[in-house]
Amino acid sequence: MDYTYLDTPIGELLLAGDRHVLRELGFPDGPKRRRAEPHWELRDEIFAEAKAQLTQYFAGGLQEFSLSLEPSGTPFQLSVLDQLKKIPYGETVSYQEIAVRLGKPQAMRAVGAANGRNPIPVIIPCHRVIGSSGKLTGFGGGLPTKEALLKIEQASG
Repeated sequence: MDYTYLDTPIGELLLAGDRHVLRELGFPDGPKRRRAEPHWELRDEIFAEAKAQLTQYFAGGLQEFSLSLEPSGTPFQLSVLDQLKKIPYGETVSYQEIAVRLGKPQAMRAVGAANGRNPIPVIIPCHRVIGSSGKLTGFGGGLPTKEALLKIEQASG
């Protein structure tokens, strides 16, 4: 797998994939902290478009990404990721709402687990999912990162 890093307002993000698709985005901090693996190759040039779009997003100038993505996961996890992509910029929904949209209203915990396994956060906006009470809940990059992402979107949305 190829990789690069991008400095952002929330820290240095790991981008990993190959010439055709982005497969992972990793945070510098939090429970899902991710760094390049020893056998990966540093290849900045193939991530130019992803870097450009992420830079625009963090500057408040991009609301929808148009990148080739290939997240891994079970069929259920991928169906949750598809629902995440439908959450409008600057808005939030609850885990319960996602479960209902999937036709599985009792699957809140499974939705939460799938959300937590999102290999391409920010671009697949798992940060837009909150608890039913409106409270911010766990996030792979840490709650301060989730809060920062939501503030970026609220400020420019």
